[in-house]
Amino acid sequence: MEEIKKAGKIAAECLEYGSGLIKPGRNTLEILDKIEEEIYKKNGKPAFPAQISINNVAAHCIPDCIIKKEDVVKLDVGVHYNGMIGDNARTIVFIDEHRKLVEAAEKALDEALKSVKPGVKVCQIGRVIDETISGYGYKSVRNLSGHLLEKYEQHAGLTIPNYDNKDNSKLEPGMLIAIEPFATNGAGLIEDRKDSGIYKVMNVRNVRENSAREVLKYIIKEYQTLPFAKRWLVKKFPEFKVNLALRLLKKDNVLHEYSQLWEKGDGLVSQAEHTVLVDDESIITTKIR
Repeated sequence: MEEIKKAGKIAAECLEYGSGLIKPGRNTLEILDKIEEEIYKKNGKPAFPAQISINNVAAHCIPDCIIKKEDVVKLDVGVHYNGMIGDNARTIVFIDEHRKLVEAAEKALDEALKSVKPGVKVCQIGRVIDETISGYGYKSVRNLSGHLLEKYEQHAGLTIPNYDNKDNSKLEPGMLIAIEPFATNGAGLIEDRKDSGIYKVMNVRNVRENSAREVLKYIIKEYQTLPFAKRWLVKKFPEFKVNLALRLLKKDNVLHEYSQLWEKGDGLVSQAEHTVLVDDESIITTKIR
């Protein structure tokens, strides 16, 4: 329990810290580096690479660009403490015409959190999210969802939908879940597009090539089953060695590379997320107290 609370607290504080860095004219990659440095300073570790997804990109993005005043900026920060995870996100905007889109996701999250308790069906949570976002005149993103969190596992099987998908799976006491509504003025669906530079170990097996074997050994030691960024590896190994290793490990299906997730109709997307420990008095672990 203490490790769960510690991970949530660090994640919440680093999301708040990172949000304060997001301003027009700032470089996104520099912001992400500062957030991850702050996670380590607080004695946590990234549960996945900190991500900034802008406008019609919904998730899985580590851009190197300058933030513009008209951008809709989603910041997603995850922290683990001895493997237990806190996962949270928010959307930052700078002009009034985007604030309603942000409010739709935030309100949907607030309403969904009120319904979290043992015995609640996940489709009921999805219905609350979808109805709330629809009430603002937007669509929920149907093929993105919240998820169960377990030790060293960010997506542990159970999904928390953003609409009523008729899944009658029930929440159980002690479950740690992330709820993350996405609202859009587009099609309400996302699709894979560009590579993200974010990877995860899928199958551990013997690797013949020396560079790939050395890099894989380091990945397993440092990140275990959690997602990691290519840019982290180039701080340890020469870039040519990293590129070779990643190419070979992907080819052998040892690693999976996530794709950037873009809104199918190129609509703007907002996101809000908290991590919740399910109980009769459920605890939002990523809420700053």
